[in-house]
Amino acid sequence: MMSVVHWLTAGWLVDHLSFINQCGYEICDSFAYPGGVPLNTSVTSTGHCHPTSTFAATSSRDGRVSGPGDAIETGGKPAKTRYMFREEFFDVSKPHIAAAPEEQLWQGCPEVSLTELKASSNRGEHQAGTETGVGDSVASARKKRKRKCVFNQGELDALEYHSKVRKLIWEGTLHLVQEGRKSGFLHHSIAEPSCRKNAVPGPIGCGLAELCEMAKQFPAVNESDHQAVHVLDDETSIPEQDLLSCVTENSSNCAKIVVLMGQKYLVPPKSSFLLSDVSCLQPLLNYKKKYDVIVIDPPWENKSVKRSSRYSYLSSWQIKQIPVPALAAPNCLVVTWVTNRQKHLHFVKDELYPHWSVKTLAEWHWVKITGAGEFVFPLDSLHKKPYEVLVLGRVRGEVKETLRKSEDVRPIPEHKLIVSIPCSLHSHKPPLTVLAEFLKPDVECLELFARNLQPGWTSWGNEVLKFQHIDYFTVLRNEN
Repeated sequence: MMSVVHWLTAGWLVDHLSFINQCGYEICDSFAYPGGVPLNTSVTSTGHCHPTSTFAATSSRDGRVSGPGDAIETGGKPAKTRYMFREEFFDVSKPHIAAAPEEQLWQGCPEVSLTELKASSNRGEHQAGTETGVGDSVASARKKRKRKCVFNQGELDALEYHSKVRKLIWEGTLHLVQEGRKSGFLHHSIAEPSCRKNAVPGPIGCGLAELCEMAKQFPAVNESDHQAVHVLDDETSIPEQDLLSCVTENSSNCAKIVVLMGQKYLVPPKSSFLLSDVSCLQPLLNYKKKYDVIVIDPPWENKSVKRSSRYSYLSSWQIKQIPVPALAAPNCLVVTWVTNRQKHLHFVKDELYPHWSVKTLAEWHWVKITGAGEFVFPLDSLHKKPYEVLVLGRVRGEVKETLRKSEDVRPIPEHKLIVSIPCSLHSHKPPLTVLAEFLKPDVECLELFARNLQPGWTSWGNEVLKFQHIDYFTVLRNEN
């Protein structure tokens, strides 16, 4: 499948960067702005992209996925400029926190009890305390030493959960990383630190969430007089009110560049989106589509988010109000990203899914590794884990409908790993193209709380175009 490098029983090794670049961002260069941004807004897909297919297949079970082709056939037509997502956002050459030598992935996976995990976490926190610098006060050091001996109930629950899944994660990741190293996708040794910076460039400041707040001050739209869909044509500018009051759709086989509040965004082919917050979901319901797959990445409430003014969050009550049952087709597959707080995991399984009439089927894990195949954080770290959880479930439907829909579709396995080098941009999740083998062809797909777009998907969120900003991309080549 597109973006899958290796496929084993344990799961998949995924190339997130390759997935983005195979979506096909090429712009006809008949006329161009200074700096290479074309006035012609058509962006045609290459032969390596299949924009009409939600889950395009381009790799074998054992082989690496092929990258975008270099040759661009002009055939007398205007030359094209190809936009590629900037590689430095995936330049993770070494762990964010290095594991001790005896905890390296290659040392094997020893059986570790819950008691040993607590001790290991204590040692890690004590070491973190001793590395903070000579300038720490004695009182602060004492506080750290005292703190390391105490676990609250949430931490104990997290340790217990981790003790149950760590062997599956360790061994599955090891096998996938070994395949990645054999094929050359992953390095055989830790790469030298890159001179490139992962920081977000200065000009990128789209302010989409702020626009949603502004939208609440707009005059109310008479629903009977307003179109449910705004179809993109060659015009590059979109009135803010049109963008916020109806679904914007690119139904062509070409991508488009749109301009919003003076900022340019790339919209992939066969995609649609609604830029709004949770209080303005009606246009998505007016779109009158029913979805076979709904992926949800909620802005979970936690202490760090509360302390930060950069990110908004929703309470559990607010998340439950999202009208998933009204958007879901019979037998819809629902996939929810969950942080490593057990409170959130229990909420999804015990409250949220039952509220939506969704039956929990499986828990999968996204494991984050470096280019050398190491965990980005030590596996047994107390505060930062190198993995996140996905909870998969299906909307309960009539038996006859379920049987009919399930023909020739494999059942969802209880556990799989999606292993990838993570993007350094906050909350840029890997693609879930691996779901294709568990779905019927030509499914309708929806992502809620999205920050980027995908061909064949409808996306909703108050920052839904965030990572489509043209400054996240670079020009690969300009042919004349």
